[in-house]
Amino acid sequence: MEITVKELLESGVYFGHPSRQFDPRIRPFLYGRRQGIYIIDIERTAEKIKEAAAFLKSVILGGKKVLFVGTKKQAQSAVNEMAEKCGMPYVSYRWIGGTLTNFEAIRRRIQRLDEIEALETSGRLSYYTKKEASLILKEKEDLIRKFGGIREMTGYPGAIIIVDLRREINAVKEARKVNIPIVGIVDTNGNPELAHYPIPANDDGLKSIRLVLSKLAEAINEVQLEAQVSREIREMVQGADVPASESGDTG
Repeated sequence: MEITVKELLESGVYFGHPSRQFDPRIRPFLYGRRQGIYIIDIERTAEKIKEAAAFLKSVILGGKKVLFVGTKKQAQSAVNEMAEKCGMPYVSYRWIGGTLTNFEAIRRRIQRLDEIEALETSGRLSYYTKKEASLILKEKEDLIRKFGGIREMTGYPGAIIIVDLRREINAVKEARKVNIPIVGIVDTNGNPELAHYPIPANDDGLKSIRLVLSKLAEAINEVQLEAQVSREIREMVQGADVPASESGDTG
């Protein structure tokens, strides 16, 4: 995974908020202020992306998933795309209370979604009245919006990536409560101390969000590919390591 100054500049990751919207705890990540706008130090951004990427690789190698979270309009499409690109769960519609702190209840809602889809595929939905069937299908649409991105998440993720720590404060609180490390994109109006791996960057611009998430997804894909290749090599070696008596070689 490479990060160039050119792509950081072109994506506008350095644009912060006006000086009236400022959290002093972000100061170590700032380059300065221009015309009343705080400017983020892109060298620190690149450094923190690399640190977060290395951490996420260790999470994947440990057999855990990484949960992507970003429910603001500018983040939704990037969260969906990048999470799906690396086969990870995501939340982009809205954060449902208890997603992490009451995971069993969330799993029950997902099971309900499975039940409804089973009714459809089996044809049993036709046994209901039109009104009942319509209500059930509306329930299905609502469940997909809320939980579709985490259907395959059967346990706690090993880490959570959050776009805009201020907006997703409920996700932050739940993750910290259950001791899940946070990788957080944090703008000049946010508190980087809320994340274990803060990434200072514009968290309102689509290009900025997409760039940061794409780098993290790339790192996840890299380590997954490496693990897959290693697995295939081991299987080939084990398959080739056959005792002479079994191979028919009697000498």
